[in-house]
Amino acid sequence: MSGDTCLTALCPASGSKPKGAGLGSFRAGALGNKYVRLNVGGCLYYTTVQVLTRHDTMLKAMFSGRMEVLSDKDGWILIDRCGKHFGSILNYLRDNTVALPKNRQEIKELMAEAKYYLIQGLVDLCQAALQDKKESYKPVCNIPVITSPKEEERLIESAMKPVVKLLYNRSNNKYSYTSNSDDNLLKNIELFDKLSLRFNGRVLFIKDVIGDEICCWSFYGQGRKLAEVCCTSIVYATEKKQTKVDPSVPDNSLLEATSRTRSQASRSEDEDGSFELRDRVRRIHVKRYSTYDDRQMGH
Repeated sequence: MSGDTCLTALCPASGSKPKGAGLGSFRAGALGNKYVRLNVGGCLYYTTVQVLTRHDTMLKAMFSGRMEVLSDKDGWILIDRCGKHFGSILNYLRDNTVALPKNRQEIKELMAEAKYYLIQGLVDLCQAALQDKKESYKPVCNIPVITSPKEEERLIESAMKPVVKLLYNRSNNKYSYTSNSDDNLLKNIELFDKLSLRFNGRVLFIKDVIGDEICCWSFYGQGRKLAEVCCTSIVYATEKKQTKVDPSVPDNSLLEATSRTRSQASRSEDEDGSFELRDRVRRIHVKRYSTYDDRQMGH
């Protein structure tokens, strides 16, 4: 509703008499003044007969003498419709266009009013806007990428569901890789992508490419770390140190335990007086290990 069309909006108190008490018949030919006072569902508007009769609509029929129009004792012409979007109706009659609401539901409400008043141009405008919003792309799954430790902390603390983080930073390695390490690193990334597509509605998945580890899974619940799986190890080969990446896969019991929401876990702790969630989740930390070759170096 625009300020230049709406005089005021009335919200009658419970039990009060409606504005239309003492209704009378109103004839379009007896207007006398070019300005018209409208009471649309309790919302009051000033406009002109010229605006109301500019298009071939139901309003033109009302104010050109083809339909009977009712008014109250104070001279306000009564229209028994919701007045929420009537300002937009008037603006369209003036300019042949109008700024539509951003909310999809409000566009539907405006279109319903346009259909009632038989304003086909505005109906078409609303339908086109609804179609555009329907076809607009909405990503199925959003994966945040950590840019700083503070950002990671805020994401995890504010999450209302379990968090799974995959840290992979191949450039952080100062040693060469074993022959299968690249393939295994890709397997971890592929697993992360599949899990995020499947469980994105229940679990928050985040990526970290700036951490110290080469490949590491972390699991969080209720704002704290519950488990960690480090998939890299150092191998002392015959001539040089190498980094090995294991195709480590988080087990089902760990995923099941971290699938509970924060609210469910809180209720369980309050009711039982124990930390059941903490007991169910296993702490897994596969630390770096070394494998030594028995042969002497350089032989």
